[in-house]
Amino acid sequence: MARILSIDYGLKRTGLAVTDPLQIIATGLTTVETPKLIPFLKEYFAKEPVELIIMGEPKNWDESDTHATPLVKKAVEKLKKEFPAMPIKMVDERYTSKLASQAMIEMGLKKKQRQNKALVDEIAATIMLQEYLRINS
Repeated sequence: MARILSIDYGLKRTGLAVTDPLQIIATGLTTVETPKLIPFLKEYFAKEPVELIIMGEPKNWDESDTHATPLVKKAVEKLKKEFPAMPIKMVDERYTSKLASQAMIEMGLKKKQRQNKALVDEIAATIMLQEYLRINS
């Protein structure tokens, strides 16, 4: 089996997580500067088989779009152009950053470590992917 890749897309940084090849466990991969996302993915896909990308869709509590929704939709179109054979699924990301911050507290990370936004993005992508696996297994 191939991996599933999760993307927590942001204007400056993008958090990435992947499953193991059996698609049982989600693990944080890295955080990349958003302008470097496509080159990073090209290199990663050349080394690792990936069968699906899931991407966090920013929504407000009332299901309306957030200020970030158009940015994410534009990114999805770019990914579809660069990787036309790769399926992309949008998933709800409303709670992921808050859950990531809570997870960092529970892991015992110091306040300075919890302020590392790159780590928050990576953990948010991991939480999103783990939730996707839970719902779709």
